[in-house]
Amino acid sequence: MAILKIENLVKNYGSFQAVNKVSFAVHSGEIFGLLGPNGAGKTSIISIITTVEKPTAGSITINDMKLNQHEKKAKSIIGVVPQEIITHGYFNVEEILNFHSGYYGLINNTVRINELMKKLELWDHRHKRVRQLSGGMKRRLMIAKALVHSPRLLLLDEPTAGVDVELRYSIWQLVKELKKMGVAILFTTHYLEEAEQLCDRVAIIDKGQIQKQGETTTLIQKLTSRHLTLILKNKIECSHPALINYQNNTLEFRVPYSKEMGKFLSELNLQRENILDMKIREGTLEEAFKYVLNQGEL
Repeated sequence: MAILKIENLVKNYGSFQAVNKVSFAVHSGEIFGLLGPNGAGKTSIISIITTVEKPTAGSITINDMKLNQHEKKAKSIIGVVPQEIITHGYFNVEEILNFHSGYYGLINNTVRINELMKKLELWDHRHKRVRQLSGGMKRRLMIAKALVHSPRLLLLDEPTAGVDVELRYSIWQLVKELKKMGVAILFTTHYLEEAEQLCDRVAIIDKGQIQKQGETTTLIQKLTSRHLTLILKNKIECSHPALINYQNNTLEFRVPYSKEMGKFLSELNLQRENILDMKIREGTLEEAFKYVLNQGEL
């Protein structure tokens, strides 16, 4: 089921078009990555979903509710982790989560709050004021705030920006758990390795338009190639069209996913005893991303 459905979304700021006829959907139990360079339109899209900005044209449906017709009810099932750290320096962690629960009409939400503080390792810091927390702890608090009302749609705008490796992996594990629970997750990140690890599907957006979207693994296979490196004992003559580098008895090939590796090796006609080592590297989402932004040039 599509929890979030965006159709032909347009956002203009005066004469500048930040979002140009963008369409995609995010389903229950799915992590959808919205990827693009700075200024591509990602933040504008999230701002429209959260009603901070009004669209110029197009429609947004959340859990079968048109956002412009059921704004309050639709927002009640959305959790948001913004890119910027928002602080509340005069209140402690537990107070903030109780206040935030009240915004959603949850007067007695102690069980959920305690669960989140323990899961996000905030329990030992629950009586600290926010200004006493480290940057990583503030990021954990923002995630707890977004989840305090058990949303069906979670918007994660650069949730791991500027965090250490340990916290990044903790966030990854939490996102995977939420996916298993059926939460629909819209995820933006500049860490493409992170998107490759987490996202079921991705959309690559540039200059306000979606250039490519689909299943992560499918896009990688369509837009990239495997890299094969062969280290030989003795030099040979090789003029295969897939050869991209030949130096010091080391041959490098770019092999399309449509070509079976066994058949490709047979085409090279190599003597087995002449092969000292062989390495195969799969294509990456970062390579697919660069391919799209460079208009088909690897």
